[in-house]
Amino acid sequence: MIDTSKPIAQDASSRPAQRSLKHALHRYRFLLLALLVVCVLPLTLRSGSLATEVLVFALAALGCNLLLGHTGLLSFGQGIFFGLGSYCAGLVLTKTGMPIPVALLAATVIGAAAAALVGWFSIRQRGTYFVMLTLAFGQLFYFLAYTTPDLTGGDNGLLDIPRPALGLFGKALVPLASPWQYYGFVAVLFLVVFWLLMRVSHSVFGRTLLAIRDNEARAAAVGYDVKRFKLMAFVISGAVTGLAGALHALMTGIAPLSNIDYHTSEMILVMTVIGGTGNLFASVLGAAFYVLFADWLSTLWPRWLLLLGIVLIAVSLFMQRGLWGLGERIWQALRRDRPTDADNDAGNHATRERV
Repeated sequence: MIDTSKPIAQDASSRPAQRSLKHALHRYRFLLLALLVVCVLPLTLRSGSLATEVLVFALAALGCNLLLGHTGLLSFGQGIFFGLGSYCAGLVLTKTGMPIPVALLAATVIGAAAAALVGWFSIRQRGTYFVMLTLAFGQLFYFLAYTTPDLTGGDNGLLDIPRPALGLFGKALVPLASPWQYYGFVAVLFLVVFWLLMRVSHSVFGRTLLAIRDNEARAAAVGYDVKRFKLMAFVISGAVTGLAGALHALMTGIAPLSNIDYHTSEMILVMTVIGGTGNLFASVLGAAFYVLFADWLSTLWPRWLLLLGIVLIAVSLFMQRGLWGLGERIWQALRRDRPTDADNDAGNHATRERV
């Protein structure tokens, strides 16, 4: 007679560990995917600046997705926060000589403050009027930047923005001179911000934003202060986008006027839609696709925006949930043919009974 008690006991003791591991992987799966993207970019791209640009615009798309995908607010004012972050970081570094962390913090604060101002007016309207207000604010800030050349550089923008090394007490510790060194710095910031936004989206605050997106009238009837939640979402989005603008200025060494143009808002929105709304990691996919695809198309044809427009039409017609939705459909189709854990447990139990 075969003694099967020991293998069964070992199998039973290993199940809780396997379940806890699966739970941890499921809980942090998007953070692990973001980490995978950060590790894959240096292995697949030769340009450190291009890899950094992917992460910078991924940050901007994350801020936009918090508004569009989680709150249902279609804002054309993201370029405001991106441009102000660029200008703020450039002015701090060129005029005061303060270290990079201070410049990034100032850009984050100015992005949040501008978002609070824009959001305070815009959330009082809905639908088309909300979109028109954010677009009007975008044009207002653009012409303010254009007509103040002493502060913003006007058409030329802010030039010669330095990128000093990270240091302590005047001693340089982390050099940022080369593109790949700067990429490592941006990658760390990107992962930290991504993790924080994941915490926000999974919190009670994030679930309340989803309730407002799905049924604003019912959320207000339950007792939520809808305007306050929308304004808080605006502030968080503006802070993240302002940080992205500051990182972009440090990458290029300039803060151009185009950063605050409404075309920048359109570009960030396009990245968000291509990736898919409602999922933060989808914004990373959308930014990577847009930046890398645009870089590749620009080498093929000077009028590459025409081809990009065709891609956007295809996404609107056939992939309304973006690249992330397409990936989910493929994954579900692959899992249909795979046996489930219940089927495996049933098969193992039947085998033991036969033994």
